[in-house]
Amino acid sequence: MSRPRKAEDPTRWPVPCARCGQHHQTVARWPDGGICGYCYQQAKRTRGACACGHEGVLPGIDEGRPSCRRCSGIQVNVDCRTCGAEEELHSGGRCWSCVLGLTVDDLLADPARGTISPVLLPLAAALKTMKRANSGLTWIRQKHVTAFLRNLAATPEITHESFDELPDSPTRDYVRGLLTEHGVLPRRDELRIRYDNWAAQAPERLSDPRNRDLIRRYIRWHHQRRMNHMDEISRGTFLRAKQEVTVAIDLLNWLTRHDTSMSELTQTHLDLWQAEGPTTRRIAERFLKWAIKTKAAPSGLAIIPHRRGTSPRLPKSAQDEALRSVVNAEGIDNRDRAAAILILVFGQQAENIARLTWDNVSVTEELVTIQLGTIEIALPEPLDQPWRELAANPRHSLTASHPDSNWVFRGAAPGRHIHPGHLTQRLKRLFSTRAARLGTLHELTKLAPVAIIAEALGYSPTTIERHATDSATAYAQYIAATKAFNDRH
Repeated sequence: MSRPRKAEDPTRWPVPCARCGQHHQTVARWPDGGICGYCYQQAKRTRGACACGHEGVLPGIDEGRPSCRRCSGIQVNVDCRTCGAEEELHSGGRCWSCVLGLTVDDLLADPARGTISPVLLPLAAALKTMKRANSGLTWIRQKHVTAFLRNLAATPEITHESFDELPDSPTRDYVRGLLTEHGVLPRRDELRIRYDNWAAQAPERLSDPRNRDLIRRYIRWHHQRRMNHMDEISRGTFLRAKQEVTVAIDLLNWLTRHDTSMSELTQTHLDLWQAEGPTTRRIAERFLKWAIKTKAAPSGLAIIPHRRGTSPRLPKSAQDEALRSVVNAEGIDNRDRAAAILILVFGQQAENIARLTWDNVSVTEELVTIQLGTIEIALPEPLDQPWRELAANPRHSLTASHPDSNWVFRGAAPGRHIHPGHLTQRLKRLFSTRAARLGTLHELTKLAPVAIIAEALGYSPTTIERHATDSATAYAQYIAATKAFNDRH
């Protein structure tokens, strides 16, 4: 990556650079004039095909076009002493890729044997063949990464279990992801493991030890039992399960402070507990139903459920303005544009957007289509443009994290899609994703039958029916208000 330019200094460097015209220190004199350090570095990184047919580094400029060293007469050392390729050199006459390769060989070599263990060869190959070697070298030379890889090289057996025993850290998780993505470790459901580990510690937060067995049974027979029937745990399931257990623990600790057990629970207790705290206490409804079903709590108790339809919706005018901004404004990443279109036009959830693969998207010269439900939906111009650019230049394609990834929205973690929360946070500066999604569904139910919308967008008919009911209610209220106004006037 290019260094940020300092402010030019005409007093100290009165002669401007022949290429950029700014006043910086001259580091080379080429046929076209004195060249500053910034343009010198940029010239060494310019690659392509010269008019003479040579392909490689093109440091010169001939009639406005980049040209090779021979055609331009520029003498600059870009020949790697190790691989012989024309590349920007890092140190010792070696290019970035060769220096990265030597660094990887040094760090992953077993200190006892002096060679890399066969099990780590796929990881070593992936790191050494990164398209952006400078990024790999910057990452690998961080002290904590260097130490981790040296310890990994000396580890007798590399398994998920041996990784679990290491201190929790982003480096551990990232290297585990690399090992999984490149076939060293088998794939496993990391969210399931994270929940199991979290759930094992959660009961310790109960102030009364007698309630710990109750929470353990609730976790085991309500949440983990349900998760065992899933092929993979979604982020939503993971977060809901943690929140429901957390709120249940809050209820039990509140009862303990009031010298009451679950078997002595009354509706008065529930009403008081709910009134004293945040609206999230309504989430304890599922725990209460489970406790009643298992005879841990008296029957007939109830928690006031969350009232649907109370979340704010982005008005149609604001949605239109947000879409115009997404399509026309400059400085918005193509990935953000593509995701924003799915929310503003099709009411998609961030979690579903994050899980899209290129199997769901078709990009041809004539048409871009996306399959959200069971129907392929064509994107008209200019809504198709961000998707075309995203297909041509997928993110995270220059590191070892995504060698053959099929995710449309690739994440920073190896082999994984973007975190939905991170995607939502990126779009937050443009609009509220939840309000926009609800506003879109509210408007769509005015335009087409429930069954068609549900099938096209991948929603359940019940969800779309609820939005249709809200939409019809709002429309009826509008008609009634209009009639009353006309009657008065």
